[in-house]
Parts: sequence; structure tokens; C-alpha cells
Amino acid sequence: MSVTILPDLGTEIFIPVCAVIGIVFSLVQWYYVSQVKLSPGRDAAHNNSAGSKNGYSDYLIEEEEGVNDHNVVIKCAEIQSAISEGATSFLFTEYKYVGIFMVLFAVLIFVFLGSVESFSTKPQPCTYDKTRTCKPALATAIFSTVSFLLGAVTSVVSGFLGMKIATYANARTTLEARKGVGKAFITAFRSGAVMGFLLAANGLLVLFIAINLFKLYYGDDWGGLFESITGYGLGGSSMALFGRVGGGIYTKAADVGADLVGKVERNIPEDDPRNPAVIADNVGDNVGDIAGMGSDLFGSYAESSCAALVVASISPFGNNHELTPMLYPLIVSSMGILVCLITTLFATDFFEIKAVKEIEPALKKQLIISTVLMTFGIAIVTWLSVPSSFTIFNFGTQKVVTNWKLFLCVAVGLWAGLIIGFVTEYYTSNAYSPVQDVADSCRTGAATNVIFGLALGYKSVIIPIFAIAVSIFVSFTFAAMYGIAVAALGMLSTIATGLAIDAYGPISDNAGGIAEMAGMSHRIRERTDALDAAGNTTAAIGKGFAIGSAALVSLALFGAFVSRAGVTAVDVLTPKVFIGLIVGAMLPYWFSAMTMKSVGSAALKMVEEVRRQFNTIPGLMEGTAKPDYATCVKISTDASIKEMIPPGALVMLTPLIVGILFGVETLSGVLAGSLVSGVQIAISASNTGGAWDNAKKYIEAGASKHARTLGPKGSDPHKAAVIGDTIGDPLKDTSGPSLNILIKLMAVESLVFAPFFASHGGLLFKIF
Repeated sequence: MSVTILPDLGTEIFIPVCAVIGIVFSLVQWYYVSQVKLSPGRDAAHNNSAGSKNGYSDYLIEEEEGVNDHNVVIKCAEIQSAISEGATSFLFTEYKYVGIFMVLFAVLIFVFLGSVESFSTKPQPCTYDKTRTCKPALATAIFSTVSFLLGAVTSVVSGFLGMKIATYANARTTLEARKGVGKAFITAFRSGAVMGFLLAANGLLVLFIAINLFKLYYGDDWGGLFESITGYGLGGSSMALFGRVGGGIYTKAADVGADLVGKVERNIPEDDPRNPAVIADNVGDNVGDIAGMGSDLFGSYAESSCAALVVASISPFGNNHELTPMLYPLIVSSMGILVCLITTLFATDFFEIKAVKEIEPALKKQLIISTVLMTFGIAIVTWLSVPSSFTIFNFGTQKVVTNWKLFLCVAVGLWAGLIIGFVTEYYTSNAYSPVQDVADSCRTGAATNVIFGLALGYKSVIIPIFAIAVSIFVSFTFAAMYGIAVAALGMLSTIATGLAIDAYGPISDNAGGIAEMAGMSHRIRERTDALDAAGNTTAAIGKGFAIGSAALVSLALFGAFVSRAGVTAVDVLTPKVFIGLIVGAMLPYWFSAMTMKSVGSAALKMVEEVRRQFNTIPGLMEGTAKPDYATCVKISTDASIKEMIPPGALVMLTPLIVGILFGVETLSGVLAGSLVSGVQIAISASNTGGAWDNAKKYIEAGASKHARTLGPKGSDPHKAAVIGDTIGDPLKDTSGPSLNILIKLMAVESLVFAPFFASHGGLLFKIF
């Protein structure tokens, strides 16, 4: 038995206490946001503010902007209510269908895993140590099913709560923008923090409670316990897939329809209330970028924890029942919550935003501060909770690892995440030359804009792939597959801050839309646009994090699958593996084709409907008649529910079909192929779309001499930029972000079904 400084009791207290602190902190942030009242009259929050907080005198701004105009406040409340109702209605419809899938797939897990030993209730020899007896396969079937449902429900709740918080905060951010950009920033960021901390803390707490409850049955059989816990990651990611694809199709169908007809054909501003698709567009931001993203990052967190726990459980940590080092992945996540809490205070309390140009640096500082503090945090928890030297499972052998090597594995993942984040920012922010070059290419029309944008996306893949490659090499060299799993966990350890920054973007976007629809002054819109532009870049950074962590997570899960399925080596020269490899590499293209076409089909209907309304409703362009928002919302809802099923089925059924018909070796090839090609496509798609979006915003803002030569809004270069942006919309918000779920989900699903594939798979090869 190895000795750790932190006793088991300390671990049992530290993890849930950190989770509860995270939940309490998120509620405190929500309380501050709720102080901005959505009712006419002077807001309570304004009374609590210092007179010149954030570089503005409250009194002067009130008088200048007409804050006491009751009609504006009432209008904001009405628009917020419409967006919230639309988002809630869509998610309930989506969850009905997803709920049916959840139940059917849970039955499938139980039947497949139970049939491994013909539903026997007798104890069986342990998978990795035949001299010991473990719980029956039926127990694994039951507990894997329960943990799948638990992960699925937590994922759905994470997404739904995120959407509720975002729709609660959007109009409040708009109202605070009248008082200055600093106050609007704090409201949007606090709201993002509510989502970030709730999700990180809930994910950690539910996983910790599940482990302790399962332990009551499993007792000393920790290998069986943590094998069944992998269902938690599968549940989280399968819900995230439908959330990301469904939400992505919804938001981009509305966005493309609103932009093409509104901006290009009718030359009206973005989020103009005359545009019939404007409510659907704003609803989409919440169901795609917030609910889908929340479920996605929860899935990544759950899977990286599960991958690390599975590898540890078949190492001496698990065999000797050493609780503290066994739960090291959860201890790292707990420390992450405390670090993110301190980091958030830098944005909301320690420093003030006094000008528009300070917004983006403030968000970047959040990433840097959280990474630096977390490095020290990892060093402390590694020193306290891991023995100075220990052995870890490495494909049938045990590898000797020291605690400083394990620290470096987590740290290399953490810093690789930051590098990917900053490279993404360089390629998608309009403050740097790549996006400015894309904007400049709009002089000669949409075609050159598209060419430059695609080239930028392909080029932006280079450094992130090297960062991922280095982190894989270092972590595998130091601690085998366990090292890769904890490197992924390191990248996700600051998930609360990452999510806060990510959720801030769509909230600011909605705030700008509400300002436009409520008829507020152009100065308010300028402030919300500045918040939104910074949010666009940080959203791209968030996607970079998600894709990078997905690559590491899926590789760790792949390693766990190969070990569990009893594959001694994955040899690409054998036909069985190679056919899997090329088919796996093709899957991300097939999946992207499905999601892109789905957005295209839905956008086609949306464009036709928006055109119809402009042509047939008298007085719509003059602003004397109201558009029919509800029809556009229905088009997006119907299209996304119908179109999310085929891509979802492709991802969920592929491992089952390949595993049953071709066996574990071919499935190993499929997983490797999809990982290698999926990561490249996901990074290039997200960055191309982000660059086109910010090239358009660069021209619209006209902040530099160069930008003013391309503008103003409605000019030919601006129209070319809008076309580029609409092409990029499904790339950056539907296909790109969904691909990281594809590579993770196929790997975790293969791991969960590994016992079945190992005993009953490869039917075709058995016949022939």
C-alpha cells in the first residue's frame, strides 16, 4: 500500500465541499444578475453601484441615454420573454424525442452487456486478474445502464439550466449597457459564470455520489465499479450530440435566413424587428451555443474523468483499494472549481472595464490567470493525493510513474489548451492580420472571400495539432494511457472559467439583438456589438478547447477500450484494421455532409418564408406592420428535430454495427481513423467560420482606416462578407463543434460495449 499525505477521509470531504462551493458561488452570481430589474423604474443594482463605477457617471449617462424611458424597459422585457419561451418550447420538444432514444438505448446497453454471460448472476473471474472473483456481468449491465441514464439526465439538465440563465440575463445586459460598457460586461460575464460553475460542480457532485452509491454493492470489486461508471460519460455525450446537432441546425437555419434576406437583399440592419426570422435567430443562440455547448463540455468532462478512473481501477490504486490516488481525477476537478472561483473575481470585482478596447483583454486574462493558478493547484493536489512513486496499467504491464511526472502530464494538457486557445484567437479575432486579410479579400467579391477563409481554416490546424501531439507524447511517455486521460482532464480543469467565457458570447449577442429590436440608441448598440465581437472570438477559443480536449479524451478512451477488449496490438498492416482506419477517417466527412445539408435545407425554407413575408405583408418594410415571427420559429424547430436524427444515428450505430459484424480489431481502426480526421476537420471548420464572422464585423464596425475603406454596411465588400459569414455559420456552429462529440462518443460507446464485442463480436469474420 502506498502512503499519501491526504487521508481518504480528507478526499471524501474535499471533493463534495468544492462542488458545493461551486454551486453556492453560481447562486451568488445569479443573485447579482437578478438585481438588474426588468421593470420600469430605477434598478436596485444601480443604487448599489459606486457613482463613477466603470468609468461612467450614472447620472450623466442616464440623462444622455434616456434611461427612464419606461417603454424601452417594457419592450426589452417583452422581447426577452419571447426569446425565453421560444427556447424553452424547442428544448422541451427536443428532449421528448431524446428521452425516447435515451430509454431505448438504456435497454440496448442492458441487453448487450447482460448477454455477455447469458444474464448469469454468479460471480465470475475478474477481467484483468483471473485468480480473483468479481461481480457478475449482469451487475455491470444494470449499473452501466443506471450510470448512462444518470449521465444523460445530468447533461440535459446542464444544457437546460444554461439556456434558462442565458435568457434570464440577455435583456438585463441590454439595460445595463445604457449605463456603460463596464456594467453590461459584468452582467453578461456573471451570467456566464452561473452556468460555468453550476455545470462543473453538478457534474463533479453527481459523479462522486454515483461512485459512492455503486461502491455499496461492488465492495472490493473496483474494476467492475469503474467499468460500469463509464456509462456516465456515454450518457453525457449522447445527449450532447443531439443538443449540439439539433441546436446547431436550429440556430443556423434562422441566422442564414435572417442575414441573406435581411442584410443582403433588403439592406436592413442585423436584428431589425422588421425581419421575420429575428426571434428565431436569437432563440437559436440559446439552444445551440448555450444548451448544446453546455451538454458538450459536460460530456467531455465526464468522459475524461471516466477514462482516467477506468485505467486507475485496473492498476494498483484500484487493486489495493487506495481511495485518494484512485479519485485523483476528481480531486483535480475540485481544485479547478476553487481556482476558477478566484479567477472570476478578477473579472467581476478586482478590475474594472472602462472602455470597449479592454473587453477582449479582460477575457483573455481570465484564461491566463486560471491556467497559471491551476498549474500551482495541480502541483499541490498531486503532492498531497498521489504517492511519490507508483505503478499504472500499460497494455498488460505495469509502468512505474513518479508523482512529478503525473503533475507534468496534467500540466502539459492544461498549457496545450491555452496554446490552442490563443492560436484560435489569432486566426479568428479581427485584431490580427489573418481576419483582416479575409476582410480585405471582400473587395473583389464573395468568391475570393471564401477562398481566403478556407485557406485560413486549413492553416489554423497546424499549431493546435502540434500542441496535441506534444501533449500526447509527453503524457504517454510519463504515465501511459493514464497520462493521456489526466492530460485531457488538465485541459478541462478550468472548465468553469472556459464555460463562463463561452456563454458570455451568446448572451452579449442576444443583448445586441434586444437593443436593436427595442429601438434603443445606436450608442447602446455599439456597446453591445463590442461585447459581441469579443464574445465571438472567445466562443472560437472555447471551441478550440473543446476540440483539443476531445482528441485527448477519445485517445484515452481508445486505450481503455483496446485494453478491455483484449486487443494486444493495433497493427495497421492487417486488412481488418486498415479497412476500419479508412472507413473511420471517412465518417467525419459523412457526418459533416449530413449536418451541412440539414442547415442548407432548413435555411432554404427560412429564406423562402422571410421573402414571402416581405413581399406579402403590407407595411412590413415601413415598420407599420408586424412580421409573423412564430412561423419562422416553427420552421427552425421542425427542421432541427427532423434533421438531427440521421447524423445522431450514424454516430451511435457505427460502433455497434462494426463491433458486432467485424469485431474489435476493425473497430479499433474505425476509432483511430475518425479521431485523426475528425480533429483536423473540426478545427478548420470552426476557425474558418469564426474568421468569416469577424471579417464581417470588422467591416461593419469601421474602427480602423482600412475597415472604413471596405464599408459601410450595405457596400459590395460588406455584402461579400455577409455571404462568407452565412457559409461559415453551419461550419462553426453545427458541423465543427459536433465533430468533437463524434470522436468522443464513438470511443466511449465502444468502451461501454467492449465486453460484448470481445465475446460475441466479429460475426462476419467468424462465418467466413
